[in-house]
Amino acid sequence: MKVARSTRSFAGLLTALALAVLTALAVLMAGARHAHAATDVSTIAEALRENPVYVAPAAADQMSSAEADALADQIKDADKPLFVAVLPADQPKEKLFTDLRTATGITGLYAIRVGDDFDAQADRAVLPVTAVDNLVSSVATEKDASTQLDDFADRALTNLGGSAPAGWDTSDGGGVPTAGLITTGVVLAAGGAGAYALVRRNRRRHEEEQRAALQKLRVVVDEDITAFGEELDRLDFHPGEPGANDAMREDYEHALDEYEKAKTHMAGARKPEDVRAVTQSLDDGRFSLARLAARREGSPLPERRPPCFFDPRHGPSVADETWTPSGGTAREVPVCAADRTRLADGRDPLAREVDTEQGRRPYWEAGPAYGPWAGGYFGGGILPGLLIGTMLGSMMATPAYAADYGSGYGDFGGAGYEGGDVSGADFDTGDFSGGFGGGGDFGGGGDFGGGF
Repeated sequence: MKVARSTRSFAGLLTALALAVLTALAVLMAGARHAHAATDVSTIAEALRENPVYVAPAAADQMSSAEADALADQIKDADKPLFVAVLPADQPKEKLFTDLRTATGITGLYAIRVGDDFDAQADRAVLPVTAVDNLVSSVATEKDASTQLDDFADRALTNLGGSAPAGWDTSDGGGVPTAGLITTGVVLAAGGAGAYALVRRNRRRHEEEQRAALQKLRVVVDEDITAFGEELDRLDFHPGEPGANDAMREDYEHALDEYEKAKTHMAGARKPEDVRAVTQSLDDGRFSLARLAARREGSPLPERRPPCFFDPRHGPSVADETWTPSGGTAREVPVCAADRTRLADGRDPLAREVDTEQGRRPYWEAGPAYGPWAGGYFGGGILPGLLIGTMLGSMMATPAYAADYGSGYGDFGGAGYEGGDVSGADFDTGDFSGGFGGGGDFGGGGDFGGGF
């Protein structure tokens, strides 16, 4: 009996010790899980620089690797700067958007799901604040992470401006970063740029569209160059003619130089935005001719003014006059002397017309490729005011315009970073306020404040 009791006592002791050990292990594992649940922002940023979708290991139950891969492929195919992160419920939310945007350093749209909560923020260069709010609100009631993120991506990608960052070319799409060295080697061995174009088929299609737009634009620009050459011939100035002085010769030489620059720029143009340098040269050249003409006539030298809005071939403007486009609002535009007289007489100005699908139309009612063409003539930030309310002005005001036709046209986009550009910490933190700890509740939809 004593042996039996001793055996039972020993067995009980072992059981108690085992339970104690298991309890301690459970506590340690729970603590470890809690300690690793919150993913470091630097880790998330590093992953997103290589792949558009990151799923934290502690949030793997929210989205499978296959689902993350499919979403990543969708974003890559669209060639847009959309960044998606799926994080565990206890991930700290305060300043998460701002800190993540700073850590990645890439202009784009950031969508983050923390547990069951979802929110998004974006640089204004790629998507307006109201558009982001509406997109978040449209998926706010969806509980399944994969469904919610897929729906958000479907709707966001159709509105998002900019292009995907180049770093995504060598990622596996599974949410966990990889070095991608083997893929890089394969791409290089397969032919460099050719393989790159195959991987980025959307970018190739975009480039084809740009080439087609450039071909249409080339007709108009060649007409401008020809017209300027004819002006040089009509001027019939000879540097050695009686009465010619150094100032005249300098004006003439500058006009010739700008004429040659315009032809060189056009010969080297590969996309519509390259045309801007051509029309800048033509504008500079015409102003030099105007100065030369004044010197020969003994007239006061003209002030530097933009060319005639209705047709830059008319030469430098002489005044600003009120003009109202069809269906638009009144605005002041620079006009030449002839068009100033026509407006005063109640007649239509002689507008520069170009070919469109609807026939010959004024350039401000034509396609988006004419933005760079006009931008070269009307620099200094005055273009938005001239084109407000016109078809061309409306196109240039969209977030995607800078990615397709260049930036730097004043309020149309400025010379800042486009979607997918590495901008580091150079971004408006106000775009990433709200949501996580920046005012308003996370995931509330509408204005991020918990309702409509």
